[in-house]
Amino acid sequence: MTPKSETELAAAIADATGPLHITGGGTRPIGNPVVGAALGTAKLKGITLYEPGALTLVAQAGTPLADIEKALAKENQRLAFEPMDHRALLGTKGTPTIGGIVAANVSGPRRVSVGACRDHMLGVRFVDGRGTVIKNGGRVMKNVTGYDLVKLLTGSYGTLGVLSEVSLKVLPRPDTSATITVAIDDDARAVAAMSAALGSPFEVSGAAHDPATGQTHLRIEGFTGSVAYRSEQLSKLLAPFGTTTISETQESEAIWTAVRDVTPFADQDGDVWRVSLKPSDAPAAVA
Repeated sequence: MTPKSETELAAAIADATGPLHITGGGTRPIGNPVVGAALGTAKLKGITLYEPGALTLVAQAGTPLADIEKALAKENQRLAFEPMDHRALLGTKGTPTIGGIVAANVSGPRRVSVGACRDHMLGVRFVDGRGTVIKNGGRVMKNVTGYDLVKLLTGSYGTLGVLSEVSLKVLPRPDTSATITVAIDDDARAVAAMSAALGSPFEVSGAAHDPATGQTHLRIEGFTGSVAYRSEQLSKLLAPFGTTTISETQESEAIWTAVRDVTPFADQDGDVWRVSLKPSDAPAAVA
């Protein structure tokens, strides 16, 4: 079933006689397997409201992420939480949709500075298991009344309801970015370097260590002059940990696209585990 409107979606759920397997763009076959009739939201498409001045965007759940990014780019704005593209890692061929991103709370390395997808949500419309359309939140940043079902639905993988529309906060795109890469072949020292960078006043927006290459990456974004100054100062701060190099905008963006999408693990046999733990515990966990 692939309803083309919220009304058709509600009717499909109300008429269901058993479990439903909810799908978006088909890029993330993860989560608790559900044996049931397939119900897709990919045809619920379109940006229904975009107010660049208010930094808000409303879109139907099946709207491709690429369409949203294109619209935002025209106004020099972006989804700051940097959603991951799972296709390379999982070997899928689908199209990432904004509803799937919200349903899985998909967030990238910038989460360390701006928060996750959940933190950028303003409102949702969804259909519950009885086929009732429910609205929570709003289309502006000052709507804080009632139970916060918005954050509850974000990351629920469709278990609490099927999203039909989402409202998000967007942010301006920075002028430029730079990545300071430190050559560190010891995981514990890499964690110490990242902790020093994140604890500094230089507003790091991404931190990652690749044990395979012995490289630790720290990202800085903002106005051109500010990025140049902060990159120089952060390089000095990190010099005791190893040799540092600075990558400019395009090379920097390529580094963080690879980090975001975990491309070093693509096309490899075996399972991929995502483990959440304190950074200081990471070296012992991977030893």
